[in-house]
Amino acid sequence: MFDKNRLIAVDLGASKVAVAEFSFSKGGLPTLTNYGISPIESESGSESDRLAFIVTAIRDQMHALGIKPGPVMLSVSGQVVFPRFVKLPPVGKDKLPQIIQYEAEQNVPFPIDEVVWDYQLIGDGEDELNVMLVAAKIENIKRLTDCAQAADLEPDIVDVSPMALLNAVHYSRQDDAGCVMVLDIGARSSNLIFMEDDRVFSRSIPVAGNTITQELMKAFNVSFAEAEKIKLEQGFVAFGGVTSAGDSEVSEQASKIIRTVLTRLHAEVNRSINFYRSQQGGGSPDLVLLTGGSSMLSHVDTFFQDKLRVPVSYFNPFDAVEVGAGVDIDALNQDIQCMGEVVGLALRRVGNGLVHINLLPPDLVALKTFRRRKPFFIATAAAVALSMIGWGGYFSFAGRALAERTARLDRAVRDLTAMQQRFEGVSAERQVSEAQFDTLVEQVALRTIWIDLLQAIGESLDAGMWISALEPEETGGRVSSLRVTVQGFSDRLEDTAAGTAAERLRDRLRDTVFFLDDSEIVRMSIGAYRREIVLQLGLAEAIPTQ
Repeated sequence: MFDKNRLIAVDLGASKVAVAEFSFSKGGLPTLTNYGISPIESESGSESDRLAFIVTAIRDQMHALGIKPGPVMLSVSGQVVFPRFVKLPPVGKDKLPQIIQYEAEQNVPFPIDEVVWDYQLIGDGEDELNVMLVAAKIENIKRLTDCAQAADLEPDIVDVSPMALLNAVHYSRQDDAGCVMVLDIGARSSNLIFMEDDRVFSRSIPVAGNTITQELMKAFNVSFAEAEKIKLEQGFVAFGGVTSAGDSEVSEQASKIIRTVLTRLHAEVNRSINFYRSQQGGGSPDLVLLTGGSSMLSHVDTFFQDKLRVPVSYFNPFDAVEVGAGVDIDALNQDIQCMGEVVGLALRRVGNGLVHINLLPPDLVALKTFRRRKPFFIATAAAVALSMIGWGGYFSFAGRALAERTARLDRAVRDLTAMQQRFEGVSAERQVSEAQFDTLVEQVALRTIWIDLLQAIGESLDAGMWISALEPEETGGRVSSLRVTVQGFSDRLEDTAAGTAAERLRDRLRDTVFFLDDSEIVRMSIGAYRREIVLQLGLAEAIPTQ
């Protein structure tokens, strides 16, 4: 029987797996008793190889830490989910589920029956309802829950890393006033989380640790592993491109590359802050908390404090959560920036989470429902059997009827047991078939790329502008540039000393990570009421058409 006073939490990141075990005191607060972190070889092999690494990492950590199998709370990378923040007019509670269902169908870029999704109301606005929608492809979540099951763990909750991290920050920093911004710099993406009063907002940025590694690969003409080693052992953020005389040539060049990538990240952070203020009604950050493995490069905190002009510090999830006596504190201090998610998962057990998202796949929900009902069926059968036995002492006919009913109930229990075994068999078979999903993953990535491109263009438009046409230009099976036609109301587009509305739009698009600096205005026509602007946008990375 699983001990209700302990909890297993597993964070499945893009480049690491963190396994942690917590115990709970009588007051209900979690205490970290065991933990382990294993890297994932994410840049080599197929996706099926990556899943095999995940299963092996979980099993190895559980064996090394002496953690027994049982229910587990999972958090998955923000890359596999689609968060959306929508505003709704105030409606009655009876109509709210239907309206949110409609909004989910409109905002999720996949058929709704192909995704698992959840929502939460944010705040208690009187004039409008703020709703956070989180969705993911069922098959993507299923692969990760299958990994947990293959390691003898039974998923209870599937959370999202940014939301788990938000819960940890909210619990430990709930006395902070104003707007707190969390910058989680991971391997494949960086997550921005805004927390202000009862307002919550998050966003994923595709600039992170692997971006630095890839730039180092190009600069030094080395493999991913060698570039990663240079980053970790010799990398730091140069101060305005200047390094000390004692630095090696490799370290000096690496530091400038790291600063260049972080400058791109800072531009995206600034864009997100402006979006949060203009579209979500939030304020400017009063405090920035850094976390994530890639945030540990030297001088990252100094860089962002200089750029953002607000206090910047590293987030410690154990400021408000205890650490057991058996945990190596020195090792934990080295890994602490990778532990926020598992702490956030543990806090959900005791009801201290601010956001309660669960993306558990439908088949696991059905299996858990069946298991909850099975004891009721068995207890009912036992009660009926006992009642009939009592009457059978007096009536022989009733005794024969009791035997027949008991036999039927036994058959029903056997049928239910067989059904449970079939459920478990189907789950085991699906684990074997997951090796064939590489093509689907690429298709998902391609669909997401177009969503991100359209979002980047949309956010760069001035008020009064709209996109009227978008033409991809294909060369050799890849889209290398876009011809975008934008229209706007002449009376709302102002030309200033800083440039025309068309030039401002072009410059904003050049500043994004998606378009090249040679993106230009092809044509501009000005009418009495309407302007038309045609731009040729070169893509930073060509997109395959197949």
